[in-house]
Amino acid sequence: MVHYRRNRLRGGTFFFTVTLADRRSRLLVEHTDLLREAFRVVRRERPFRIEAIAVLPDHLHTIWTLPPDDNDYPSRWRAIKSRFTRALRKRDVPLIPNAKGECDLWARRYWEHTIRDDNDLQRHTDYIHYNPVKHGLVKRVSDWPFSSFHRYVRLGWLSPDWGCEPTVGNFGE
Repeated sequence: MVHYRRNRLRGGTFFFTVTLADRRSRLLVEHTDLLREAFRVVRRERPFRIEAIAVLPDHLHTIWTLPPDDNDYPSRWRAIKSRFTRALRKRDVPLIPNAKGECDLWARRYWEHTIRDDNDLQRHTDYIHYNPVKHGLVKRVSDWPFSSFHRYVRLGWLSPDWGCEPTVGNFGE
């Protein structure tokens, strides 16, 4: 059996890709209100800062920074996934239980990368913001509503037409 080792750096900044088990699903964008609430509750209980995020129909990319004395992102992901799944059930979204009676909504594992420096953070943030275009969901980054790109524009960190020109470079992954 493969044992996955995660880098558990206290106060670290991490890039994550988290997917649904059914990659044809659109649940994440059809129920963004429930996903946002799951994030809100977990952040209130176990704080972390969201540096960037893009929610796509079947997966999401995000960058988090943990508090200086904390390295426990796995329990935060468990709580977010669990809270979102329970909220879908309460809304009577049809979720098929497995043999154990558990819902296989989420892929079992997620991908994580420890952000090494400012350049690495910039590349991964650009990757997140450009991802809806990469997947053919929109033609312009600004057209995707489920992205921290809009916060970056409001703060003056990016212009509204960022990503409209053909992109050359190595973003993130």
